[in-house]
Formats: sequence, structure tokens, C-alpha cells
Amino acid sequence: MSRPSTALALIGTLAAFALFAAARAAEPPADPFLWLESLDSPRATAWVAAENAKTLGVLQNDPRFAPAYASALAIAQAKDRIPAPEFVGGKVYNFWQDAEHERGIWRYTTLADYESVQPHWTIALDLDAVAKAEGKNWVWHGADCDSPSGTRCLISLSEGGEDASTVREFDLQSNRFVADGFSLPRGKQNAAWLDDNTLLVSREWSPGELTASGYPYVVKRLARGQAPSAAVEVYRGTAADVSVDPGELHDGQGRRVVYVNRGVSFFESEKSIVTPSGLRKLALPLKAELQALVAGRLVVKLDDAWSAGGKTYPLGSLVSLDLAAATANPADLAPTIVYAPGPREAFDGAVATRDRLIVSIFDNVRGRAYAYAPQSGGGWSAHRLELPDNATLALASADDRGESAFVDVTSFLVPTTLYAIDAVRFTSEPVKTVPPRFDASRDVVEQREATSSDGTKIPYFLVRPKNLAYDGNEPTILYGYGGFQVSITPTYGGVLGKLWLERGGAFAVANIRGGGEFGPAWHDAGLKTKRQIVYDDFAAVGRDLIARKITSPRRLGIEGGSNGGLLMGVEFTQHPELWNAVDIQVPLLDMLRYEQIAAGASWVGEYGSVSIPAERAFLASISPYNNLRAGVKYPEPFVWTTTKDDRVGPQHARKFAAKLSAMGIPYLFYEVTEGGHGAGANLRESAFTSALEYTYFYQRLMS
Repeated sequence: MSRPSTALALIGTLAAFALFAAARAAEPPADPFLWLESLDSPRATAWVAAENAKTLGVLQNDPRFAPAYASALAIAQAKDRIPAPEFVGGKVYNFWQDAEHERGIWRYTTLADYESVQPHWTIALDLDAVAKAEGKNWVWHGADCDSPSGTRCLISLSEGGEDASTVREFDLQSNRFVADGFSLPRGKQNAAWLDDNTLLVSREWSPGELTASGYPYVVKRLARGQAPSAAVEVYRGTAADVSVDPGELHDGQGRRVVYVNRGVSFFESEKSIVTPSGLRKLALPLKAELQALVAGRLVVKLDDAWSAGGKTYPLGSLVSLDLAAATANPADLAPTIVYAPGPREAFDGAVATRDRLIVSIFDNVRGRAYAYAPQSGGGWSAHRLELPDNATLALASADDRGESAFVDVTSFLVPTTLYAIDAVRFTSEPVKTVPPRFDASRDVVEQREATSSDGTKIPYFLVRPKNLAYDGNEPTILYGYGGFQVSITPTYGGVLGKLWLERGGAFAVANIRGGGEFGPAWHDAGLKTKRQIVYDDFAAVGRDLIARKITSPRRLGIEGGSNGGLLMGVEFTQHPELWNAVDIQVPLLDMLRYEQIAAGASWVGEYGSVSIPAERAFLASISPYNNLRAGVKYPEPFVWTTTKDDRVGPQHARKFAAKLSAMGIPYLFYEVTEGGHGAGANLRESAFTSALEYTYFYQRLMS
């Protein structure tokens, strides 16, 4: 007999071997499609071309495709769309694309002229002309015009639509790029104006100086005329962070706060503000976001409860801080409540005029808007703005030099209307409306509820024909997202109406957990290993549509993109019996490798990490790529992505389709060669992708 110490050592060795063997057995087999993760390899490129040709042969040759594409393109390029307003220096700017301006023009007019029937625009920048002169497929990524003087902007341009962009300084007075001005080469980067001649910039200053998520974590001060190599470091995060970025807020009286946001996870961040004594960290909760600066008060959204000054402020609320006091002592903050949500309410967004804060909220997934005025003593008074009920309100822009703001009011069947708000008089007036894009007279909108697996009531919207037969034969598309606290609300969709509703189809939107429709708690209920409830919620809505005999599995299709693409993949593998069409858009699908693909590592706060055993086990249980099974009758899915997607990456969709092919499971795959994390780099490409999608639904649900 062995001595006790030897026996224990042997037992320990055997136990370790057993654990090692169990771990090896639990590992998935070697991935035979890893080669498709190489974006531009000849083999992967040839595979994509062959798949595209096959899919186009099925969908583009359908006689319904051409009219669908023509309608989608006409709606996308219509001259009578509402030009989205953006206040810059007291003027109204707009970025516009149409048939003559494929890449787009950036233009401006006065507020009074903008509100007229036919505004007279002045072109500040013609992106098509710039692209032609430089031989680049430039895609507009926006303009930061928050220089203290209000005369300069930082314009971001992306080649092909990827998240990485170049940044150039633009002069608003001459409408030209500034010769020898600030110019930052391509990269995932952010910049903020410290003053008219100085920027704070986060970017990959040295090769490899990026987080595991692919974002910068070093912020430097770059002066005008200074070589990037001479920029002075002011803040350094770590490679384990999600990202570190500078930002700026200002009010109508010229006060400014410049800050650095260190994202320690996707939902948690530290905020440090520039003070006379350097960068100093604000003593805010990690789950808090800076929203606006109004009359010297810094407005903060709380995604977690916060106890400060002997009081507790609930999650989902807005609070304000006196900027001067916070700058003098950022470690000792004294918040004042601005807005606290009711039981079925959730904060949506906020914009600032010169002296007011405009806040939009959801009340049982219906839009409301309020104007808040700062009061002496630090408090706020609220006044509800008179806007249409039973609609979605989206804050468009606000004038920091005046009291005007614009709000989009939209719903499924009523064309979007832009309202002009006077934040002092609390008045609202419709100034622009989209003409009807489809005949909505035969449809009706209802809000219903389904019961999920834990008994929770899940609301959903249903757009259906008024004369619905309730015989289970209605072709129906169910949309969902369910993540990142994103709220999915009623929106007027001309393409949806023309290509689907007008043909007699029904459309539903599921307000499942993981979203933000009922505030942070609704989102948190589906985080990480709790995420199965999100998928149960969606399946419950599908079953409710079937149980009410609105539709049937034969006539029910589902769609979702990005995180919603993951939702589609999970529903495809977990409930193939419920759907006959699954439109999987720019998706995550390989959840055991998502952290190693594109910006996947940034979403660990949402999904969890394979480095944590319990989270890895859960990810393995829901990962669509890893849960495809032979012998299961799956509906034929349409899986599509874009080559230029450097956020989620096309690798997920490619590998999923390749595995379906190897298993002999019918599918359609399409990869848009441009466009980033979306359907295309321009209106034409986006319309083409939409036509492919609806043709797929025609074939699966209406044929």
C-alpha cells in the first residue's frame, strides 16, 4: 500500500487528468471553416463570389425582384424626403444623398428658410467630387463642429463604410478643407476640441496600441502644426479596456467641459474632466453617461442607482451637477434630480438648447417629450410638450444659440412629421412631413402582449390588415433585437409598407428584454448567462401570433440584424418549427469565437466571456454556429453581411453558411462588398439589399 502522501498525490494527479480530459471533451472539434475568417484571402473571396452568384440567381431572377428594387430605390432617393436637420453655428445643416449625389452633399441654410416648403441650400462639401478627385469610395461619417469659435469642424470619412475613418479639419467660412490643418490618417479614432488650435485625440499612436476590442486607449494632446509623433500624452488606459475616448459638451453661454471617457466595459466607464490642475476623475457611478451641459449644469443619465449626499437616485433617472462645483471638487459631487422614471417609463434621449433641456421618454413604449428649465437653487421645472400621442418621438437636433429644437414624430402607418419646438414657449408646430409612400388605409396597428417562460408579459406591436381572417394564413414578419438597451419602437417605413404591407402582409415588433423600452432593468434582465430569457421572450411572441391564428409557422418569418442577427440565429436553431423564413442580417453567430473577431471583445459586458467557465458554458449552449444539428428540419435562412463590416465582421455569416452547406441544409448567403455594419455604402446598394430580403420573404411566405 502506498503511503498516504503518495496516495493523495496519485489521487490528485488522476483528478487533474480527469478534469483535463473532461475539458478536452467539452471543447468543440477543430473549426473546419476558420479559413473564412481571413477577410481578403483569394480562397475566401472566391467562396463569397460563388455564394453571391448562387443567391442572386435565386432572388434577383425572381420576377418580383425588379419591381421591388425599383420601388425601394425610388423611396430611398425621393426628393421629398425630410432633410434631417443639424444645428451648427445657428444654421441648419443637412447631409443629403439622392440619385445625383450618390455619396452625398453636406449643405446648409437658415432656420427660417429650412422651415419653408422649398429651402435654398448652399453646398458646403460635395463628397462625390472629393471621392472622384481622390479616387476613393468615401462614406460620410459625420462632422464635429464644436470648436470654441464655431468656425471649424472635424470631418470623418470612411472608405467603403467601415468604422475606421480619416479625420480632416474643415473651415465653415470658406467651405474648404484647411490647408495644413488637422489631418488624422485612417484608424478607429476619436477627437475633441480642447481649444481652436488644440485637439485631444485617441488613436493607435504606436503599432499595436489598441485594446483587445480593436479601439484606442491612449489620449494625446495635438497642437496645430504639430507632428503626431510630437503629441503629448494626457491619459492612458489599458489594453484590457474597451476604449478610451475624449469628448466635449458646451452650453449656450460658452461654458465647456472637455472630458476623457475610459470604457472599462461596454456599459461601464470612468469619466475624467479637464480642470486647471489637469485631468481629474468624476466620482460618478460606472454605469452613468454624460448627456448635456445646460446653463452650467452637467446632465447625467444613471443606468444604476447612485447614493450621494445622503440621497439615493434611482437607475434610469437623470441628474444634474453644478459644473463649477464639480470642476473644483470632482471627488465630492452633489447631484440634483431632473427626471425619475415611473413604473412603465424609460428615458430615451436629451438635447440642449441655449437655456433648456429637451427630454424624450417612453411611457409603455409610447413617446413623450418635456422641456426642463433650470431653477434657482439647482432644481428644474418640467413642462410637457404637446406632440401627437401613440407615436415614437425622436429628438433630431437643438440650437445651442437659441431655443429651437426639432423632433421627429413617427409611427407605423402615419408618415413621419418633423415638429419645430420652441423650448421657452413650450409650443410645437409641424414643419415637414413625408408624403405617404404606401396605401395604409387597409391596415391597423395594435399593441398586444405575450407571456414568456417566466410569466412576464412581453409587449409587441402588430400591423395587420383590418380584414384579417384569423385563419392562420397571414404572411407575417416578426422583428426583434433584444440587446444593448436599444429600444425598438414604431417607425414609418416606406419600403416596409410598399414592399410588404401593401401586398397584404403583416408586421410585428417584439419589445423583448435586453432592450431599453422599460429602462435599465429591462436590459439587465437579459445580460450574459441570463440571456436565454431574451430568446424565450421572442419565441413567446411568435407563439402568441400563432395561437391567435394571426399566422402559422408556414406563414411566419423573422428578421433581425447585428445583435438581432444573433437572436435570429438562436431562434433558427432553438425553434426551427416556429418559422418558415429567417432573415439573418450582419450577425454574430459563432459565440465561442466572437471575442476574437472584429470588435467582438468590446461586448463581453453584454454576452460574457469564454474565459469564464460558467459564461463559456452558456455561450456554447446558445451559439448558433455551434448548435447546428444534422437531421433537424430547418427553414431555409437568408444570411447576409458586408465585407467592410469591421464591427461585427462578415466571418460569422460566412462560417455559418459554409457549415450549413457542409451539412446539406438549404440556405441563401449574400455579402455586400461595401457598406460597413449595414446594408450598403449608398442608397442604391441599400435598396438592392432590401429588395433581396423582401423577395426572399415573398418566396418563403407568400408563394
